[in-house]
Amino acid sequence: MTTSTAAPNLATSANKPLESDPIVDKLHSLARTESRAYDLVRSLVDEAGSRLAGSPGDKAAVAWGVRTMKELGMQNVRAEKVMVPHWERGAESGRIVSPVSHTLALNALGGSVSTTGKGIEAEVVMVDSMQALEKLDEASVKGKIVFFSARMQRSRTGDEYGRVAPMRAYGASAAAKKGAIATVIRSVGTDHDRFPHTGGMRYEKGVPEIPAAALAVPDAELLERLVLAGKPVRIALSLSSKTFPDAESANVVGEVIGREKPDEVVLLGAHLDSWDTGVGAVDDGVGCAAIIEAARLVMSLPVRPRRTVRVVLFANEENGLRGAKTYATDHTVEMEKHHLAMEVDYGSGRVHTIRFLGAENSAATFSRIAGFVAPLGIAYEQAPASGGADTIPLRPFGVPLVDLSQDATKYFDVHHTANDTLAQVAKEDLDQVVAAVATVAWAAADAPDFFARVPEEQRGRK
Repeated sequence: MTTSTAAPNLATSANKPLESDPIVDKLHSLARTESRAYDLVRSLVDEAGSRLAGSPGDKAAVAWGVRTMKELGMQNVRAEKVMVPHWERGAESGRIVSPVSHTLALNALGGSVSTTGKGIEAEVVMVDSMQALEKLDEASVKGKIVFFSARMQRSRTGDEYGRVAPMRAYGASAAAKKGAIATVIRSVGTDHDRFPHTGGMRYEKGVPEIPAAALAVPDAELLERLVLAGKPVRIALSLSSKTFPDAESANVVGEVIGREKPDEVVLLGAHLDSWDTGVGAVDDGVGCAAIIEAARLVMSLPVRPRRTVRVVLFANEENGLRGAKTYATDHTVEMEKHHLAMEVDYGSGRVHTIRFLGAENSAATFSRIAGFVAPLGIAYEQAPASGGADTIPLRPFGVPLVDLSQDATKYFDVHHTANDTLAQVAKEDLDQVVAAVATVAWAAADAPDFFARVPEEQRGRK
């Protein structure tokens, strides 16, 4: 998930003529009337369920991906081996001990160590940011449980995720440096349901590893009110999570081979894994379905594009990015043949904006592609694309990127929760995403000229 801080420069249907092309029109019509994307999501979540790296669901999802792409007629379908982390949460519980008694709805953060013995109990110290924690003296934190109370605000862009998520990822080590014995966070989410949002966290080398958990938003708000009331607040935690040796998984790859330049690749990416609490329909079952269905629609056209469209269902995006890193390593020799890459990982929200990252001499083609998706209600923002998590390893190679920015207004209501189910997927909106992905894939793959590499100074992750 990415954000852009550049001032928008939009070219929309109000000030830019819409492009028209018979094949593009056909793709739009097929996505609207014949899309199988929703059925693909249903098939994945019903067959594999939750798909955390190293789990039985992860293995089932790899088998699903290989079988599904073969059944749809894609070529060169294979599972490319990836070694992934294997973490299991086990039983978990928490409660406010005083000044009132209340059972907490919580999830251990992915990668957290367990509590020892029968668990831990301590007084809470509350902060609303990493900076606020840094300002506290060690004596006020030592032996306590640090509570990060930062609230995530709802928005169409989801930009707030980038502000709040670092507390989830790095808060435990920052608190441990000051002597804390555990951390809890207000869930990184925009709902007010009692579904805690899990997510990945990382320990800093050489710093004590302390347990970390996320509280459902209503429970976090109760804890905040109690702390602000001025009386000492104590909570108890019991987490039995455990890390096992790395397990074998795979990136699942399938292709629509190009008619003229089959060695040049337009990459469509999404991640196959999910968190263990839900079934990952929104994150990222719909992304997998959208790119598979987009490739199927391109394959159904009377003529293949000049270049190959490659679908990659990446392993282990949620807690390690091992799939993305392994892909870049295994395909290093052909990176110079990667024409364009995109990633779909924002649920089934409708695409509202398109951005590109590439060389200046590709601008005219980028603008033409943007014109093709304009009839879908997608504006052209000329700020540079950022790419997604699984395209991070492609950036140093200068692979051009495209962002199809989706409406995230409701996405973080269910993100990383047990409520991430098929019921949260909007079929009509998902089909618009399919239309956008298929259009960009076709137009890029069939473009006359190969896209030049991204300039060196723009290859860093924003």
